Amino acid sequence: MTTLLVRPAALSEQLVNALQRRIHDGTIRPGARLPTERELCAEFGVSRVVVREAIARLRGDGYVETRQGAGAFVPAQPGRLSFRLATDGRVDDEGLRHIMELRVAVEVAAAELAARRRRPADVAAMQRALASMAAAIRTQSDGSRADDQFHYAVASASQNPHLRRFVEFLRHQFGATRRPTWSPEAYGTGQPLLAQREHERLFAAIRTGNVNAARRAATQHLLTSAGRLGLVVPPKHPPAKAESGGLDGRKRLRS
Repeated sequence: MTTLLVRPAALSEQLVNALQRRIHDGTIRPGARLPTERELCAEFGVSRVVVREAIARLRGDGYVETRQGAGAFVPAQPGRLSFRLATDGRVDDEGLRHIMELRVAVEVAAAELAARRRRPADVAAMQRALASMAAAIRTQSDGSRADDQFHYAVASASQNPHLRRFVEFLRHQFGATRRPTWSPEAYGTGQPLLAQREHERLFAAIRTGNVNAARRAATQHLLTSAGRLGLVVPPKHPPAKAESGGLDGRKRLRS
């Protein structure tokens, strides 16, 4: 029997919820292995990409543990480490402000460390993400997934496993602040191209090991990202004459 899901724009979120219900009600007990990707695809009528996104979300929320070559298993205390900023795939304005504040705190630090510690494999991962975003711009398609991969690659380049896991933990929530940049409306005002240039400046600073430039590029990218959402986020290191006002949504950044 096939259990079809609705609302195609949120299939991975719905699959997460369906599997969480089975874990909570004991249908899938601690220590048990989740069905394989093929089995989940067949039962829920979704693609492997959707299944992998859902498993990544469940892993980040502490509901499953993946074992190389063995699959995904339910831990002894599923969900104990769960920390989620939203539960239904929707984020309101206040939630966006909170996420952007968290992004400033996390991603500026990640950029600084990445500039100090990046390795060739990290640089290659960032380049692949940049190339995917460039391809999305050429076809005016959604590049938010590649955008997310770029920032995850920056966090990985920090060589700090806790920072990397934290960014992975929250990457689905951070995505809510990236998707508007890649919307059809945003293409009408050239926002994806502007964001890509910001990414390229950040990449160049990290690749050359320029810590100060990486800090500035990351901060500027986050401030302008907030501006694209109509928000004001105080920079991590505000300049002496910085305009006050805080993150209250009443002031907008000027590009």
